[in-house]
Amino acid sequence: MPWPQEITLGNSIVEVKPNFTIVVNQEITERIEVATTKFLRRLSGRTGIFLENGFAFKHSEIKNPSLEITYKRVGNLEINEDESYQLNIFPTKITIEATTDIGVIYALETLLQLVDNNETTYFFPEVIIKDFPRFTWRGLMIDVARHFHPVDVIKRNLDAMASVKMNVLHWHLTDDQGFRVESKTHPKLHLLGSDGFFYTQEQIKDVVKYAGDRGIRVVPEIDVPGHATAILTAYPEIGSKDTIYSIERFSGIFDPTLDPTNEKTYAFLADLFEEIAALFPDKYFHIGGDENEGKHWDENNHIQDFKRKHNLKTNHDLQTFMNIRLDTILSKLGKNLMGWEEIMTDEMPTTALIHSWKGVNEGVKPGSSLATAAKNGYNTILSNGYYVDLMQPASEHYIVDPMPKNNTLTSEERKRVLGGEATMWSELATSETLDSRLWPRTAAIAERFWSSEEIKDISSMYNRLETISFRLEELGINHIKNKAVILRNITNNQSIEALEVLTKIYEPLKIYTRNKGGTEYKTYSPFTLFADACTADASDAIVFNNLVSDYIETENSAAKNKILVFLNKWAKNQEQFSKIKVKNPILKSIEPLSKNITRISKDLIKIIETKETSKASQQSIKSQLIELEKPLVDVELAILKSLEKLSSFIFE
Repeated sequence: MPWPQEITLGNSIVEVKPNFTIVVNQEITERIEVATTKFLRRLSGRTGIFLENGFAFKHSEIKNPSLEITYKRVGNLEINEDESYQLNIFPTKITIEATTDIGVIYALETLLQLVDNNETTYFFPEVIIKDFPRFTWRGLMIDVARHFHPVDVIKRNLDAMASVKMNVLHWHLTDDQGFRVESKTHPKLHLLGSDGFFYTQEQIKDVVKYAGDRGIRVVPEIDVPGHATAILTAYPEIGSKDTIYSIERFSGIFDPTLDPTNEKTYAFLADLFEEIAALFPDKYFHIGGDENEGKHWDENNHIQDFKRKHNLKTNHDLQTFMNIRLDTILSKLGKNLMGWEEIMTDEMPTTALIHSWKGVNEGVKPGSSLATAAKNGYNTILSNGYYVDLMQPASEHYIVDPMPKNNTLTSEERKRVLGGEATMWSELATSETLDSRLWPRTAAIAERFWSSEEIKDISSMYNRLETISFRLEELGINHIKNKAVILRNITNNQSIEALEVLTKIYEPLKIYTRNKGGTEYKTYSPFTLFADACTADASDAIVFNNLVSDYIETENSAAKNKILVFLNKWAKNQEQFSKIKVKNPILKSIEPLSKNITRISKDLIKIIETKETSKASQQSIKSQLIELEKPLVDVELAILKSLEKLSSFIFE
């Protein structure tokens, strides 16, 4: 995962032996050195084989290598770079051929995914793979403003991105809740606007280099003119309202906005952008530009006079005036402006890149911002449909295509759809839970960006995602192990068995309903609750839901028996929950989840086994289902619809 473009399978295998060696026929660039060394460490760690050679060799240093790497040139970190490769696993030798060293990185990731074993040996299957990405922009946005994520968190996620061939980290560095970059030109930004949580410029450079060694570009986002509370906490003189600002602690959309009529604003941003641009070599610089309601503009008489003087009829027109000024500033720095779709107007230069995020999942259907941007001459990427913080299942993200078959674009317009980005806003994610909100679902999105549009079998995706999920652990991703950390915290290190059972059928509330109104959670609220241990795609729920569908369609007795196995497990859960000797308020709030699932499971088992379908039992199940539908402790039952379907089928 992602599934390659072309695969030809053979019949033989290549055994992994202690004398496994890698030879590089060209210069061993830093990218190649990092990739080959990491490959060998992961291969050794996965197989337990004591490899005799822990590093790649130059071609003149060794004969008859196990893996021979050939590439033509060092790749550039830019859009439309050649990232293709060919991987040949022959009985006598493995070869990798690529145009750039970036292609080599991806080939090594594919090769590592192919490691297999039987009872006696680890091996690679004989295969020829010809592969290249469908889209040039395969990104992940991580918000570090709402909750700060230290360098080690960013680095482990860069490794995870590289493992599934993603190539852009969009770093959302500023918002109402924090300004996260050291500024030497305007130091109050990080001294007053960060609560002490920010990246030094040396750390920024380190992360950018770390990403580049993995073939990943880093695009910074400094969000203006809205989402600016942290900036104005430090420099209120460029705000649109004469007031005292303080860092925002809640989530949501807020009024503080930079003043686009004040020349000091542009002088300030010119200095800041120059300083930030020097840290990020990428061509693109994201200015945000979203969700500005302009309330402080409406309240400011000077700004209203300015609008009339310049014939700016709406706040959107005023923001466009500002964006064009910012585009000029960035152009002088050799950067292309990038922003959320609100920046797109008739006056905006087509050198800007439009980041589509609003509306329904329309892809490039008529009326979508992505289609409009491409038709109007803009390069564009899609994030709508890829918001992983919404806690929707991987299947919902997987079916969203930046450029589906039924698109209405011309061939020239299609070239402007560069790809997309998974989007991780961190209002409800700390560094302890970030990975579980990102992975493994982001790997399914990565496949949509890389693989052919014909690769869309959801069952296959989930089967492969299960393997990808636990393999991410070898890269330091803690999405699996931190569940137990949270549950042990809840139980005060007592048995977590009953809670683990519940996390496999309960999921966090979706689409911001956990944070209804944007005011329930603050940046310093606890994110160590039961909902934080739960994830989208609860594992037992996926299996149970498929079993119920199979049983109803076919009356398959094997499916029925497997359903009963699940029901029996849940029927015993309250007994396990009761073994937690010392309760606390958190456990007390969770216990109804266990009691409810135990009760309905027992009743369904009895009805299925005795075929007793009286009106009384039917009414009892119906009332229990109504109770189960009510969200508790910010989670919802992921098997509810299947329980409803199963009940209806039984009582027919």
